[in-house]
Amino acid sequence: MRFLTIVGGLLAALPAFTSSLTLSETTGQALSAFGKRSTVSDILTDIEDATTCVACNVLLVVLKVLAHTGNDNFVAVITDICILAGIDDADVCTGAIGLEGPILAHDLRVMTIGTRTSQLFCLTVFGLCQWPDIEAYTVSMSDKPATTRPAPSGKSPIQVVHISDIHVDLSYEVGASYDCTKNICCRPYTTADVPGNNSYPAGKYGEHTCDSPVTLEESLYSAIESLVPDNAFTIFTGDVVEGAVWLVTDTEVTNDLNDAYTRMKRLGQAYAVVGNHDASPVNSFPPGAVDTTITTQWAYDTMSSDWSSWIGATAAAEADSNYGSYSVLTSQGLRIISVNTNFWYKQNFWLYEETMERDPSGQLAWLVTELEAAEAAGERVWLIGHMPLGKSDAFHDQSEYFDQIIQRFDATISATFYGHTHQDEFEIAYSTPAAPTSETAVMVSYIAPALTPTSGNPTFRVYSVDPVTFAILDYTVYYANISSPTYQSGPVWEKLYSVKEAYGSLLTPPYTDATAELTPAFWHNVTVLFENDDDVFQTWYARRGRDYSAATCTGTCKTTYLCELRASQSQYNCGTVSPGINFKRDTSNPSSTESTHSDCEGSAILPILGAFTASGITGLTDALVKKMGSDWLDTVIPANYTAVGWNVTS
Repeated sequence: MRFLTIVGGLLAALPAFTSSLTLSETTGQALSAFGKRSTVSDILTDIEDATTCVACNVLLVVLKVLAHTGNDNFVAVITDICILAGIDDADVCTGAIGLEGPILAHDLRVMTIGTRTSQLFCLTVFGLCQWPDIEAYTVSMSDKPATTRPAPSGKSPIQVVHISDIHVDLSYEVGASYDCTKNICCRPYTTADVPGNNSYPAGKYGEHTCDSPVTLEESLYSAIESLVPDNAFTIFTGDVVEGAVWLVTDTEVTNDLNDAYTRMKRLGQAYAVVGNHDASPVNSFPPGAVDTTITTQWAYDTMSSDWSSWIGATAAAEADSNYGSYSVLTSQGLRIISVNTNFWYKQNFWLYEETMERDPSGQLAWLVTELEAAEAAGERVWLIGHMPLGKSDAFHDQSEYFDQIIQRFDATISATFYGHTHQDEFEIAYSTPAAPTSETAVMVSYIAPALTPTSGNPTFRVYSVDPVTFAILDYTVYYANISSPTYQSGPVWEKLYSVKEAYGSLLTPPYTDATAELTPAFWHNVTVLFENDDDVFQTWYARRGRDYSAATCTGTCKTTYLCELRASQSQYNCGTVSPGINFKRDTSNPSSTESTHSDCEGSAILPILGAFTASGITGLTDALVKKMGSDWLDTVIPANYTAVGWNVTS
């Protein structure tokens, strides 16, 4: 998230001169509205302090002209803004923008300003545009047969473990300061942070302001071996790499992946997905149609090799050639389809092409093919991925297209499984998403909490699964209390709650039969319980945060979360778009256990750009003069400069 914060704040400082304009007007018309002033300097003067979507698009014109002068200039200017404004530490500014800046510069060079693509770009990067209407698109699929979800078999269930977002930091040092200005601490960033030279020494098993040390990861595996000795297999829904995303390199990510998957093999059979952190730069997953020399193939090579002993040579080869996605039949007869959801993630900046693809890298079409084959073979399916498609991180369009597939194959897919949010959550899909009811609930997404302590207590789930239908009958969450005075002597993993005990027993009539499926209707009824009984909701809210914080959630907070639980399409999750904020850690109270860490640290450049409210356009102007010279501000931009062809240097 850190690069996004610089750009988002840059526009948050953009008078309402654009109030009479609409986004449908071209940027050329907007430029004409400035009184035919069309130099870089005049545009920057006119848009100072404006906070509108049109203003954002006009600023993109200046950034586009800058991008056309080359990646080095673009990176240098944004880096200077970040450092001079004190938006983040100098090393974070330099590292984050150096890694992600060239991708944004690529976007700007190929982007037609004033289009749907630039609107989405302004939404994601600056938070100044709102979501456009979804472009109608029908996913090509065979006709839906007259089938229904199978009834539970009544046979003894099997146990399946779900872990997610381990974020193992191989640079974690016991004794290093857990109070720092970065989004993760417990590293000797400065002399004052080194062991023996600070007042906040990190313990052996992790701190709330730090990603997971290897000792915590190993403690997790020991707990699984002890508490779930009959584990049939494990699903891991992604994110191996730690959150110091301004420092990652291809070599480091490769090492992190190999290291973690080697240790994870002690759990026996497992199935994994591609997390948004599992590449360098973070979120960098270019679709096959993008014209770039930058590739993430090395990451797919690494993961497919690491997974091959679990999924076999055929599926591993598929993962390697199919952008990390694969389909495999388990020894129990369940088909697991692992999908790289990063192609529908709004922080994957490679997606902002001149005309954005409806199905990047053909992943939706591939998924349909796999599901049609599973349906024909009478197989039950689990879909596993990293990012839940109902969250605000997902593009509205692709979330709706994906839900078309879920609706079509609701009798074949038992459930879907994700991570990414770091919280203990679920989402319900409905055949009537705008008006959810128990009768129209058709699918459940199980979103597992994380191991990393940055967003709560270390946690994992265990599902009780019907061995024939592979329906989820119940699940139990285990956690280690990081606030316990004995935690650093060795985490004690214990049961936090199980679903039927916690919620099923409170329904009318009670829903506690061990052989009954946790159906989509059951989960909808749980949300009604939350709606009507605030004590139960507040208990769920604490569990959602992995029982770490005593915070409560009332009013708009509560209605928004209920909305999220009932939204498998991101357009229905009640999320709002607003200018970006700075995710730099607040050190005014070093002893505080509260963290400003976002749930799943994504882009490092977004928080940087989003925090550019302090210096505003003045900061951009100063940085442009420093790098490009004062004469560059006199560059004339034609009023019709919106497309990719015009190059200020030509």
